Amino acid sequence: MVTTFLGCIFAKVTQTKENHMAIIITDECINCGACEPECPNTAIYEGADGWKYADGTDLKGAIVLSNGKTANADEEQAPVSDEIYYIVADKCTECKGFHEEPQCAAVCPVDCCVPDENHIETEEALLAKQRFMHTGGDV
Repeated sequence: MVTTFLGCIFAKVTQTKENHMAIIITDECINCGACEPECPNTAIYEGADGWKYADGTDLKGAIVLSNGKTANADEEQAPVSDEIYYIVADKCTECKGFHEEPQCAAVCPVDCCVPDENHIETEEALLAKQRFMHTGGDV
């Protein structure tokens, strides 16, 4: 069985109230780790640590993301950064479905958790991603 996410199509657009961005951690990160436990999607990892789609989600086995990318949710993926904490954009929902604001940005002492202009999604897309990850892949 393959779990498929059909929630949205990603497109480059200007951020508005209707469009949101995944969060990225800039190189100003001091590696304090305050953000990691706050993420309800387990999308934040320490630099050089591998990650899995299954971490902190209901996803298991073969999955298909909205961008058509396929993966095994249980397979470790390469780290996004070797030096600082990082956020996996495919798992970041800006805390939609859990909180009113991104919790990483709320707790960061150096304000290095900022919108990622390379990953723009609508609120509906972020909520669909949240449901995809936390209902065993059913959307």
